[in-house]
Amino acid sequence: MTTKTLALVTGGVGGIGSAICAELVQRGYQVLAGYHPSEEARAREKQKEWQAAGLDIGIVVGDVSSFAACVEMAKTIKEKFGTVQVLVNCAGITRDKTLKKMDEADWAAVLHTNLDSVFNVTKQFIDGMTEAGFGRIVNISSVNGKKGQFGQANYSAAKAGMHGFTMAVAQETARKGVTVNCVSPGYTNTAMMKAIPADVLKGIVDQVPMQRLAEPEEIAYVVGFLADRRAGYITGANISANGGLFISF
Repeated sequence: MTTKTLALVTGGVGGIGSAICAELVQRGYQVLAGYHPSEEARAREKQKEWQAAGLDIGIVVGDVSSFAACVEMAKTIKEKFGTVQVLVNCAGITRDKTLKKMDEADWAAVLHTNLDSVFNVTKQFIDGMTEAGFGRIVNISSVNGKKGQFGQANYSAAKAGMHGFTMAVAQETARKGVTVNCVSPGYTNTAMMKAIPADVLKGIVDQVPMQRLAEPEEIAYVVGFLADRRAGYITGANISANGGLFISF
């Protein structure tokens, strides 16, 4: 069992997720990076990279779109590591198509992975947090959950749903020392973005007032701030980190 505050980051071997893991471990947390069973090789390789960089980050497998799988994942974590006190729901996929071309499988895959997962995972740890009188939950949403995006009815709906979940659960846990917040990144410099053709990427960047993509570490810093014990009076918030792409209050 760990004596440090235990943090779980779902989607922890992805571009933003891995940066969050690094941020949290550097802040002194014991960190577990969650990954999908299909990402086994990637997760092992990522762990080697972390170790080479002097970062002690564990990995834990679980299909976050499945409630049953999350029950098993939580059981494994409890037995091997202890009680999760910081949870970052970062797992997500895209299946971009206009609604005219989108089929039920495209819709369901994104809603199951991006939104159902937030319930599936959070449900496993919320009681432990409230009973301990401390917890930090940070849900990684998206600018497109606020403004919508052409060809992303499924993704935008899921990310907007995360906002509603965040605000509701924040009210339920406020008296128990548990905060629940959202971070909504804009377009971020990950492998997925780098794979976009140069002319298309330029068109995306041209829309951003800062004229650049976010770096994963910039998003991770916001998560680290919200996870800090000193951020205990911030709950139900949605913090935008989108370079000015969408501004609201």
